[in-house]
Amino acid sequence: MTADGTTIRLSGTNLERAADHNQRVTLHAIRVSGSLTRIDLANITGLTPPAIANITRRLLNDGLIEEAGRRRGGRGQPPTKLIVNRSACYAIGINIDRDHVTIVLVDFAGETLGRVVREMDFALPADVAAVYRAVVPGLIADAGIDATRIVGIGVARPDDLGSIDLPGRPAAYAEWDTVDVAALFATPLDLPVFVENDAAAAAMGEAQLGHGQHHASFFYILISSALGGGLVLDGAYFRGAAGRSGELGFLLGNDGRGGRAQIQHMVSLSGLSHPLRAAGFSIADMLGDRADDPALLAVVDGWIDASVDRLLEPLVAINCLVNPAAVFVGGRLPGGHVDTLADRLTARLTAEATNVPALAPVRRAMLAEDAPAVGAAILPFSHFLLPSTSALWKSDDL
Repeated sequence: MTADGTTIRLSGTNLERAADHNQRVTLHAIRVSGSLTRIDLANITGLTPPAIANITRRLLNDGLIEEAGRRRGGRGQPPTKLIVNRSACYAIGINIDRDHVTIVLVDFAGETLGRVVREMDFALPADVAAVYRAVVPGLIADAGIDATRIVGIGVARPDDLGSIDLPGRPAAYAEWDTVDVAALFATPLDLPVFVENDAAAAAMGEAQLGHGQHHASFFYILISSALGGGLVLDGAYFRGAAGRSGELGFLLGNDGRGGRAQIQHMVSLSGLSHPLRAAGFSIADMLGDRADDPALLAVVDGWIDASVDRLLEPLVAINCLVNPAAVFVGGRLPGGHVDTLADRLTARLTAEATNVPALAPVRRAMLAEDAPAVGAAILPFSHFLLPSTSALWKSDDL
């Protein structure tokens, strides 16, 4: 029984379900580690050598893993290393935001094989669907893959996409709050569609393919047109009671004029667009050919300092309440600026949060710019092939 009185039990005596879970855990271990022997797998998973032998035989027969030579250096017959078969299956990831649409095609190892970005301010559902139908055949053709091996489509988008009032939002954009997202991507491929919050998808992608492989618990900050967050605890994404955990952007902070405002009004690309526009620049300039303009860099540097001020108090709270191993920052902000923001945040926390028992370092996420799209592409893999705590455990109220 948990601390809140909820009884936790095994899902039952369904051994087939348990076996499926063990197979998913084994496959995930190989996928994360790059290559493992059967002995390694037994040590990592806690399963017996005979169980690992049976599971890996099934995975080999299904084409999900392959043998990659033998490990040298020990006595006797060197053990065979097992790796994920990258071409076993593929998935499409789509990130829909208020200023762009990103579509990626990834293989089973999470490598991006094709990528298309369209800078589109407040694109309506029909516009996004049209872009998808136009570019997906070319992505598949250019990658040279078998389209029948694409197992699903993941879609990452902000919660309340159509209703949060950001500068420039047209009234028609409210359509996003009622549209059937899966129906938008029904053609040209008839595939299952999985929809997730963009910050959650980015955090899940980081957990599967990025720094999360070495940090089981972390907080993810997604800087996009707004500001989002995601919390991973002991390797699992934590949603909260209403599925809205990590909503960093809605926290109130100093608005710079003596008042209080949501921190995403400053710490976001929308927030950065205002000082850039006042100086004669745009977000597109920062992401494009004018990225190194000294005047533009000065504006961004000032915005970083203001963002550190807004984020300092929330990060103190996160460190005290969650105690993550690290805080990762991702999104469309160029990597060099993310590094500067992370370094200044860490320095300010170290200097000022001296009462906090443990401070997590702030670092750039490994999956940064395309994190929501790549994280979305992982969703079909997770559903069909990778482990989940819900695969083996459940509570009485489920």
